[in-house]
Amino acid sequence: MASITIRQLDEDLKRRLRLRAARNGRSMEDEARTILRMASADELAEQSRANKAVPGVAPIPQPAAPLLARSIARQARVLLIVGGGIAAYKSLELIRRLKERGVVVRCILTRAAMEFITVLSASALSGERVFVNLFDPTTEHDIGHIRLAREAELVVVAPATADLMAKMAAGTADDLASAVLLASDATVLVAPAMNPHMWAHPATRRNLASLERDGVLVVGPKVGEMAEEGEAGIGRMAEPLEIVSAALPFLHSAHAPQTLKGRRVIVTSGPTHEPIDPVRYIANRSSGKQGHAIAGAAAALGAEVLLVTGPVTLPDPVGLKTVKVETAQEMLAEINRGLPAEVAIFAAAVADWRVEEPNANKIKKQPGSSPTLTLIENPDILATIGHRDKDRPRLVIGFAAETEQVIEHAKAKLARKGCDWIVANDVSPGSGVMGGDCNAVHLVTAEGIESWPPQSKEAVARALVARVADALTGAQP
Repeated sequence: MASITIRQLDEDLKRRLRLRAARNGRSMEDEARTILRMASADELAEQSRANKAVPGVAPIPQPAAPLLARSIARQARVLLIVGGGIAAYKSLELIRRLKERGVVVRCILTRAAMEFITVLSASALSGERVFVNLFDPTTEHDIGHIRLAREAELVVVAPATADLMAKMAAGTADDLASAVLLASDATVLVAPAMNPHMWAHPATRRNLASLERDGVLVVGPKVGEMAEEGEAGIGRMAEPLEIVSAALPFLHSAHAPQTLKGRRVIVTSGPTHEPIDPVRYIANRSSGKQGHAIAGAAAALGAEVLLVTGPVTLPDPVGLKTVKVETAQEMLAEINRGLPAEVAIFAAAVADWRVEEPNANKIKKQPGSSPTLTLIENPDILATIGHRDKDRPRLVIGFAAETEQVIEHAKAKLARKGCDWIVANDVSPGSGVMGGDCNAVHLVTAEGIESWPPQSKEAVARALVARVADALTGAQP
C-alpha cells in the first residue's frame, strides 16, 4: 500500500492542517489520523443506514453500530511507560493484550528498562516508534515529550519500580518518562513491582500515599515468589490481563460524554459460595468477567458505582467501590445497604439453594454411606429488588443464563421477577461463555427482543451501559 507523509502535501493543505492541529492540541500527523478516522466512522454509519434499507440484509443491531463508529472516531490510545525491573518482560505481553482490544500503544522505555527488554521488541509488538531519550533531536524539534503527554487517554506505568514511584511522588522530571508523567493531564495507572522489603519500606509507603492523593490509580502488587531465590511476599507485578482489566474502563473516557455522571449504579458480579461445611460449598462456574466489565463501563461514563461481588479471581476495578461477599444472603444485605440507586444490574450468578444447617466441622467420608444435605431456597435477589415498593431503582436489569430455550425462559423471568430488562445468554458447555472472554446476548424488554452479535464481554458491557444512559435520559430502549 502506498503511503503519504505530511511533507508530500501541498503548502496550502499543510498550512490548514497545521492550524487545525494547533486548535486541537495535536501534532499534524495525529490530526491527519483523526480526520481519516472520522471519515471511516461516517462511512460505517452510512453503511449501517444502507443495511436497514436492503431487503434480506439484517441491520447492524443497535447500539452496536454507533458504539463501533464512536470507537473508530476516537481510537483508544495508551502511553506505556516501562520501568527498569525484572517484571519488564511482562510489559511485552501487556502491549499484545492491549493491541488485541484495538488500543494504540506507544511506549517509553527508561534507561533501566532497556537492561531487561529491547526497543526493537517493544516496537515490533506495538507497531509504533518507541521513545527513550528526552533530548532526541528527531522528536524534540516540536517538543515531542509534550505531544506524548497530550496524545494519550491513559498513561500506564508497568512495571512501576520503587525508583520510578519516588520520582513521580517528588515531581522529578530528569528523564523522558518522568518529564512526560509531569506534563500529562491524563489518568495515570501504575502497576508496582519490587522486592517485598522495598514495597514495605516507609519511604515507598509514603510515596504510594502521595500518588494516591494525587489521583494516581494502582493495580497490584500481588503476593508471590520474587526473582531472587528464597524471596517471597507482596511485590509481584499484576498480570498483564489484570492490568488490561483495570485500564479498559478509563479508555475513551477523556472524550466520552459523562452520560451517567451523578447517577448511582449497583452491579452484582461473580458466583456465590454457600457453605456445606468449613471446606466445602455449593457454587457455580461464573467468573465475574461480565459483571466486572459492566461496573467498569458504568464508572467510565461518570456513574457512582457500587460493585457487590462474590468470590472471583479478578482484580478489583479501579475508580469505584467494591464490596466482597461469599453468600447470597450477604449479597442481598450489601445491596440493601447500597440503596437507593437509580440503576441496579444483577449480573451475579447467585446460587439458588443453600444448606439449611452447614456442618460446623468437616463432614467425614463414611464407607458405604453418603451424607444427607437438606437444601433450602436462597433469597431471590432480583425479584426482591424488582418488587420493592420503597427505594426501587428506576431501572432493574437481570441476567438469564440458560442452557435451553433461552428467549422463552428470559421472557418468563422478565415477568416473574418484576424487572425492566433481562440480558439473556446461552451458557451451555459448548458456548464457552462461562469463564470465557466473549458473549452473545439477547436484550429482552417489554418492547421486544434484540439479539446482539457475538462480541467481547467488554463490548457487551459498553453497549448495555450506553443503553442504560439512553433510557435514563428518556430515549426509548
